[in-house]
Amino acid sequence: MKYAIFAAQNFIRMNLHEFQAKELLKKYNVPVQEGIAVDTVMAAEEAYRQIKTQTNNNFAVVKAQIHAGGRGKGKIAGSEQRGVAVGKSLEDITNIAKNILGHTLVTIQTGPAGKKVNKVLIAQDVYYPGPNPVKEFYLSILLDRAKGQNVVMYSTEGGMNIEDVAHDTPEKIYKEWVHPSGGLQGFQARKIAFNLGLSGEAFKNCVKFVTNLYNAYVGLDCSMLEINPLFKTSDEKIIAVDCKMNLDENSLMRHPDLAAMRDVTEEDATEVEAGQYNLNFVKLDGNVGCMVNGAGLAMATMDMIKLSGGEPANFLDVGGTANAQTVEAGFRIIMKDPNVKAILINIFGGIVRCDRVAAGVIEAYNKLENINIPIIVRLQGTNAVEAKKLIDESGLKVESAIELSEAAALVKKAVA
Repeated sequence: MKYAIFAAQNFIRMNLHEFQAKELLKKYNVPVQEGIAVDTVMAAEEAYRQIKTQTNNNFAVVKAQIHAGGRGKGKIAGSEQRGVAVGKSLEDITNIAKNILGHTLVTIQTGPAGKKVNKVLIAQDVYYPGPNPVKEFYLSILLDRAKGQNVVMYSTEGGMNIEDVAHDTPEKIYKEWVHPSGGLQGFQARKIAFNLGLSGEAFKNCVKFVTNLYNAYVGLDCSMLEINPLFKTSDEKIIAVDCKMNLDENSLMRHPDLAAMRDVTEEDATEVEAGQYNLNFVKLDGNVGCMVNGAGLAMATMDMIKLSGGEPANFLDVGGTANAQTVEAGFRIIMKDPNVKAILINIFGGIVRCDRVAAGVIEAYNKLENINIPIIVRLQGTNAVEAKKLIDESGLKVESAIELSEAAALVKKAVA
C-alpha cells in the first residue's frame, strides 16, 4: 500500500528552486535572504560585486540550486566541495562557483546518482554581528490529510538537522492547525512566535512573517512550504534563509506564470515524456512495470504486484480513454527502465471497450522492437472475452488474463 500512496501523492506536485520560491515570497511581503541566481562563473563574480555593494559586507554565500534538500551537507562528486559554501572574497566566490557549476551534487536526498548543478544562488550573508544573538528556527506549512486542515509545523531547533530533531526529540516540534473557513488567526501567529521564544521587535516581526507566509501558501496553491532555517538576525529581523516550495499541479490552470517556472531538467526524463502524452507516471524502484486505467485501479494493481512477490517499477495511469497511441507511449516509457522484468497491463473496460485496448496493445507491440520480457494483459469489462481472444490469436508473446488472480499468478511466475 505504501507504493500506491507514494505514487498518488507525488504526481500532483511541482517543485521550485530556492531562488524561484524566494521571489514569489517577496510578492507576499515575506522577508527573505536576498540573492542573485546565475549559471556561469563570470555571472557569479558580478553577482558577488552587487551583493557586496548592497550589504557593505565581504562575505557571501554560494548555494547550489537543485530540487533536493541536504545541500549544505552534500558534496560535489569526487571532491570535498559542499553544495552551500561561504566566501569572503571575489577569489573565494570564483573558486566555489567553479567547483559547483556544471558538476554533480550528491546529498542524502538525491541518492548516489546526485543531481547536476546548472545554477547557483549568490546570497547575502545574514550572520553578521550585532547587538543581539542570531537564532535559527524551523517552520513549514502543509496539508494534514487526516484532519483535512493545513498545519503549521515549527521548532526552535532549525537548521540542517531537523530530521534528527523530529526523530530524537519530537516534543520540540510544535503544530498549529488552521481551520479552512477562517484561515490563520492572529492569536495563532502570536502563539507560534511565543513558542519560538521570541520577544520585543523579533516577536512582532515573526507574527507578520508567519501571517504573510500563510497567505503565500494559500495564494500560490502550495502543497508544501518549508522555511529552514527561519532566521532571527542580530538586529531582530525575521527572514527566510532557505525555502522549499511545492505547488499543487492541479491548480496550475490558475497560475500560468507559475507553470512557466517548471524546470524539467530537474525531473525524471521518463516522467516528463509521460506528461507529453497526458499520462500520469511516477518512476519507482521495482521490477514490474504496470500500465493501468484509473488511479484507484492502478494503486490496487501496485499492491497486487507487491503481494505477488514483485515490486512496482512505476505508477502509470493511462486514463479512461486508452488507445494505441497511449499504450505505445506507455510501453516505450516503461521499457526504458532496465530493472523491469515484466509488464502488467490491467485495464477495466468501462468508458473504453476492452477489444479496442487489446487492438492497441497488439499494434503497439508490433511497432516496438526487442521486447524480450514477459507481458501480461488483464482486461475486464466490456468485450473482455473478445479482447482475450484477440490477444491469444495475435501470435505475440503476450499472456492474457481476465481474473485479477490469474494476472497475479502470472506476475509471480515472471519475477520468480
